[in-house]
Amino acid sequence: MSAKRTNDPFWWTLFGAGGTFSAFFLPVHLFLFGIAIPLGWFSAPDYESLMALTGSPAARIYLFALITLSLFHWAHRFRYTLYDGLMLKHLEHYIFIFCYGSALAGSLVSAWFLWQL
Repeated sequence: MSAKRTNDPFWWTLFGAGGTFSAFFLPVHLFLFGIAIPLGWFSAPDYESLMALTGSPAARIYLFALITLSLFHWAHRFRYTLYDGLMLKHLEHYIFIFCYGSALAGSLVSAWFLWQL
């Protein structure tokens, strides 16, 4: 008797990595750009300094990882919300393609955009 092989561990790994990465780094961005800079606790960076920062390969890799892992975390969570919460298990194939296809498309767009900087 052989067990059915699935690719679920791959998607769960992206889900876990995305959740962990997002949980550590998104609050920092939200605090800086949503609270500290608007309240004047830090001076707002000008356009040139932000572009110089994003010009570094390390910053581009970081931003790509943040965006991509967050998108795949969303895709996995949304997929299982539709399956379990809305009882749409019968549309499993279409939901899978929509969720992970959207995450992949967003990742490709972010890669293209970061490459253009």
